[in-house]
Amino acid sequence: MAVKSTQNVPRQTPGEQRADALFTLPCACQNLRRLTRVVTRIYDQELRKAGLEITQFGLLTALAATGEANQKRLSAGFAMDSTTLTRTLGPMRKQDWVRVRRGEDRRERLFSLTRAGKRQMAKAQPYWSLAEQRLRHELGDRSWNSMKETVSRMTAAAMAA
Repeated sequence: MAVKSTQNVPRQTPGEQRADALFTLPCACQNLRRLTRVVTRIYDQELRKAGLEITQFGLLTALAATGEANQKRLSAGFAMDSTTLTRTLGPMRKQDWVRVRRGEDRRERLFSLTRAGKRQMAKAQPYWSLAEQRLRHELGDRSWNSMKETVSRMTAAAMAA
């Protein structure tokens, strides 16, 4: 495994890290996990100004699009395990951004946005757009569109593997 030495690289805060300081990683998983951490940091930096994290913003937008969804549908839509979803939804329910009610089956729980959740999403939207613009600016339009297509194909391939 080829690993670049970072012995002589000065210590920097996460927002100041240089791409040339990164290790060469041997597999798709490690590279994608690192990319996800870096990209999440960008979105979280912007969304923090509205009191949200990207995981919360994603759930708000999914609920806005679906109107109402059960936990199984939300978990599947994000390829997220149920425990992680519950942990993310908990603070959102406490903030009164998300409402929960029982479904036809007493075990089923249905989630939807509250008015406060819709306001929170609208408040966060400009910050989300700033994060998108930051990345798109660095990549350029052609690479941005290629990235989105590649990520979709990789997600489908990984789910089929």
